[in-house]
Amino acid sequence: MTLPDGYRIIPLDDPTRLDDVLEVDTWAFPVEHGLDELRQLPSPLPWGRMWGIEAVERPAGSLAPANALAGMYGTYDLRAFPVPGGETACSWVTWVGVHPSHRRRGLLRSMIAHHFAEARERGEALSVLNAAEAGIYGRFGYRHAAPTLSLTVPRGAELRPVAGSDALRGEFLTWDPESHGDLVAELHRAAAQVPTGIGRPGWATWETPELRRAQDADPAILHRGKEALRLLVVSDASGRAQGYARFRRAVTWERATVDGTVEIRDLVGLTPAAVHRLWSLLLDLDLTSRATIDMIPVDDPIMHLLIDVRAAEPRLRDLVWVRILDLPAALAARRYAAPVDLVLDVRDELLPENAGRWRVTVTEAFGTASVERVDAGVGGAGGVAGADGAADLVLDIDTLGAAHLGSTSLAALALAGRVEAREPRVLAAAAVAWSWPIAAGADWEF
Repeated sequence: MTLPDGYRIIPLDDPTRLDDVLEVDTWAFPVEHGLDELRQLPSPLPWGRMWGIEAVERPAGSLAPANALAGMYGTYDLRAFPVPGGETACSWVTWVGVHPSHRRRGLLRSMIAHHFAEARERGEALSVLNAAEAGIYGRFGYRHAAPTLSLTVPRGAELRPVAGSDALRGEFLTWDPESHGDLVAELHRAAAQVPTGIGRPGWATWETPELRRAQDADPAILHRGKEALRLLVVSDASGRAQGYARFRRAVTWERATVDGTVEIRDLVGLTPAAVHRLWSLLLDLDLTSRATIDMIPVDDPIMHLLIDVRAAEPRLRDLVWVRILDLPAALAARRYAAPVDLVLDVRDELLPENAGRWRVTVTEAFGTASVERVDAGVGGAGGVAGADGAADLVLDIDTLGAAHLGSTSLAALALAGRVEAREPRVLAAAAVAWSWPIAAGADWEF
């Protein structure tokens, strides 16, 4: 990693630097709250995995504090990030920002290079993030790999019936992390395996204390005129919880007419009946006209329960961006939907360790892959490479990352010119192998 002249990178492992971090953060992401209010929030900062950039010397006449940060970034330590059929160690990048006085000097590129080196040294095969601006991170090898939906569902929207839904008991509660936090975290973890038993790639759980603290928090300064967080739990006849939803309501009155919105923060059901019951109850609350929810997977059950999906106004957005840091480790950590034997020719300008030709062999459906580097012009057996030694697929590392969670088809990427295939048969085989029966998705961001 090379820093621009006049800067140095430092560890931010001391919570006493919180004000310095908040100062940069509020410049990077403007908010309506001042530092006094923001200090009251439970800090999600991963101290020990936070890094800052300082100017070695202040310019003559500078009014900035001597130890002011020019930039910063952090990563959450996810040891069990879900990938198709498995889990892998992953860095979830967060709190990235550069002070406007120091922009356009290459500080972000330096921080990304530092992050890549640190993560690879820790054995983290993937780096993932939520991109505040879609145009920033593609140049560093990231690509969105888990699209999600936002819905606005009219009150009383008709749902297709699901057996057993009416037998589940719903209980409305005021959210209390001490009383309800462990149950919600347990149900959220269990949802990674969804009712079918097929894991959902990208369904990151709140592995670290910082993430759990942030997910439990409901500070008044973030209510923005809405009520405190509420909780709905549905349980079976034995009293065992089968799902939950956290939500808050916002109600306005105009000329004696009420208009209310149920803003669903997260909703998890472990069975089809639980999902149906949760939605049925939330769509029948008094003084409300609609329910909204963000960050649901594109194949979320509600999309197949609603009689009139169009009325819910589905809106697609990117959420989880993936960057492969260690190609052989990343490809070996996941499973593949079909057997395949091919050679990838991968381009990676920032991490040359990933660049070159790799033979990927999967011998059975939903099996793991053996991944080995092969010399230029050397293919495998069984039609792995052409007679001229050409690789089966040629692609950039960001394109491979886009397909890594199984929701973005390699064939679709080829239609956009992102994949060069030796022949259609090979492209089709690769697209099937890299796919996954359940869409990737996550329901939180930082």
